[in-house]
Amino acid sequence: MERNSSLSEAMEIFGSDLLGPIEFRKISDLFPISIPDEIPEIPFTSDFLQNKKGTHLLVLGLSRFDGKITNIRNLRNFFGLNAEIQEPCFYNQDWYLQESFIDEELEQAWYLLSKVVLEDTRAGMPHVLELNMNFPKAVICTYAFFVFFLCRNQILWKHDFIWCSDLDHNGDKIYVGKYNDISGINKNGFSIHRHLSLRECYAAIDIIY
Repeated sequence: MERNSSLSEAMEIFGSDLLGPIEFRKISDLFPISIPDEIPEIPFTSDFLQNKKGTHLLVLGLSRFDGKITNIRNLRNFFGLNAEIQEPCFYNQDWYLQESFIDEELEQAWYLLSKVVLEDTRAGMPHVLELNMNFPKAVICTYAFFVFFLCRNQILWKHDFIWCSDLDHNGDKIYVGKYNDISGINKNGFSIHRHLSLRECYAAIDIIY
């Protein structure tokens, strides 16, 4: 049985698309993440990582930063909402502050996720797409976006939204991303939205002119 990749092997394969303890120490003045003495094992073989080279990001998820739990709420408070003050930041919206998914703690593990959206999934309905693929949790996407921005000065999913596995209290699907509005109307910011399902409270009225 082939063994899992070591960190040094993964670094050689992925290069700048790997974000681990070395990269996090370099940005410690910008993002004081807590790096444990014992780093989780990479759960992928070298051959598997070779097949994902160039298309995926391998990132070490860490569960604490700045003395706080790594979750969306604390990331939002840390990075703020105003691109004129600092970037990266969150888009200024507050609808999700009472939703439970933003308090979900990031599990300390390695994550392998696509750097760009899959073209054949564009405009696909999430309940159909999810039959054949695994959606990431919103906290994983959020964390990966910010650490990649800080480490590489690059924007993941710049104009695209990413479907997540999370649901709001009504059962509506969460999606995140789209840091830049291609039209230039909205300010920069990492967005968090929900796809509103059609329910009986959505209806129409008639009007006579």
